[in-house]
Amino acid sequence: MKAQTRHAELSAQQLHQLVLTTLEDLKALDIKSVDVTGLNPLTDHLVVASGSSTRHVKSMADKLVQVAKANGIQPLGVEGEREAQWVLVDLNDVIVHLMLPQARAFYNIEKLWEVSKDKRSGSGTG
Repeated sequence: MKAQTRHAELSAQQLHQLVLTTLEDLKALDIKSVDVTGLNPLTDHLVVASGSSTRHVKSMADKLVQVAKANGIQPLGVEGEREAQWVLVDLNDVIVHLMLPQARAFYNIEKLWEVSKDKRSGSGTG
């Protein structure tokens, strides 16, 4: 119960900032954040970052989970840790995608959400 109480005290924006700061401290590469508030019923922010190796990606995911828990946030799930080419850390208000550069270039998920946001807001062409 204590984690839930603490979670209520940490706003989505504070959690988002905690994630960004943690990733910067862990030397994540090319950190991008996409605000999907109102576009996705599951989360408010998507954060995408690259790691220099599978070890770096896994290490960042592990540390992010530790930092979240230390701040009263229980991750809803962590996927992809075994291969560590793409690890998803679901922190509810913030979903973090940690990827190797080649996987990130192939899937280009931040572009997908940015295009989706543009089309929904009416600023997309076509």
